[in-house]
Amino acid sequence: MVTVKFKRLEGNEDISLPKYHTEGSAAFDLHAAVKEETVIRPGEIRLIPTGFKIEFPAGYVAQLSPRSGLALKKGISLVNTPGLVDSDYRGEVGLIMINLGREDFLVNRNDRVAQMCIKKVEQADIVEAREVSDSSRGSGGYGSTGN
Repeated sequence: MVTVKFKRLEGNEDISLPKYHTEGSAAFDLHAAVKEETVIRPGEIRLIPTGFKIEFPAGYVAQLSPRSGLALKKGISLVNTPGLVDSDYRGEVGLIMINLGREDFLVNRNDRVAQMCIKKVEQADIVEAREVSDSSRGSGGYGSTGN
């Protein structure tokens, strides 16, 4: 099991520490550290702070994704889904949220607004090549394999 450290930023003592809500949860919820009620209007993008810095070992990445209930019921998502937090990033974790719904969405302090999972990753050995091998798919893309 990997250890993930969360450092609460000053003034955010009331923001809940992320936690898994069930034994089988793959991701833990992140809470909004907005100073006051924040409105995200339909079509609007807002950076929502979490009130924490994070640290975890090299060889892992933190992936940010929308909460499924907010996505289904309110049309709330993250613009860069999944958002990635690299293991060497030490700034505040922020959520680039978008309202794809039809009504204003209110973000209140300490609301659960997104989720994060920790995944093992490898860095690739990047090389320039003169050729790449053929495959049965070839260059077909963007719907070429069917619906």
